[in-house]
Amino acid sequence: MLRVALPNKGALSEIASTMLLEAGYVQRRDNRELVMVDPDNDVEFFYLRPRDIAVYVGGGILDVGITGRDLYLDAEVNDHVDEVLPLGIGASTFRFAGPAGTFASAQELNGKRIATSYDALLRQYLETNNIDASVVRLDGAVESSVRLGVADAIADVVETGNTLKAAGMAVFGDPILQSEAVLIGRTGRTPAGLEVLKRRLTGVLVARRYVMLDYDVRRDLVDEATRLTPGLESPTVSPLQDSDWVAVRAMVKKNQTNNIMDELYDLGARAILVTNIHACRI
Repeated sequence: MLRVALPNKGALSEIASTMLLEAGYVQRRDNRELVMVDPDNDVEFFYLRPRDIAVYVGGGILDVGITGRDLYLDAEVNDHVDEVLPLGIGASTFRFAGPAGTFASAQELNGKRIATSYDALLRQYLETNNIDASVVRLDGAVESSVRLGVADAIADVVETGNTLKAAGMAVFGDPILQSEAVLIGRTGRTPAGLEVLKRRLTGVLVARRYVMLDYDVRRDLVDEATRLTPGLESPTVSPLQDSDWVAVRAMVKKNQTNNIMDELYDLGARAILVTNIHACRI
């Protein structure tokens, strides 16, 4: 049975559980449940603190887990854990921030105090970039540390930046890390069920990014029309009762759908229909 670690609370927990439900796995209905067995898919889910997931996977106690890239790198288990699949959700950026107008680059942090909840990740960055600064480890609310005199700047995960602005802070310098939700696994191991899990999650990602587009077009315009809708491998072209027309079906990127529909209509295509994709295997 594949043993999978999932975040037990927070936005990342909701994101992971929703994705797994779309992939056909059973998920808990009560947030107090710490273990959920899915016998039909031969998987057992363990709900843990997001920061602890990489430790359990790296120690070989659990097979794989879903957590943030920033969290697993901060756990310092890089030699034992590999990133198996980026999930393209829960995007955030790990950045420096300080009082607005105070700092312009990371090099200006030499000799300064930097507060963070990601001390290992920050120390790695400072060492790599030859920045001599003191790291102040805090468990949260690091944006208050400057005002309270604990630090001169902070390093934190930024999503919208609204919390920083409210505290009179502004980001500066290049991003330290681009993070997102990722599937991680034990280095050198491919447990039974992992390939199925990867294939299902990949199918969910594709289904979220693409829609199915159907339309009718004159036979003499097929080549031009299918250049607009090449599909993943090749579009499906089927004859209609009127031999001068054909029906075309192809997957197109969701964010390009309306532009493609307009171009097809201008070309002469008609009966243009869009259908959401619930699940797929590529």
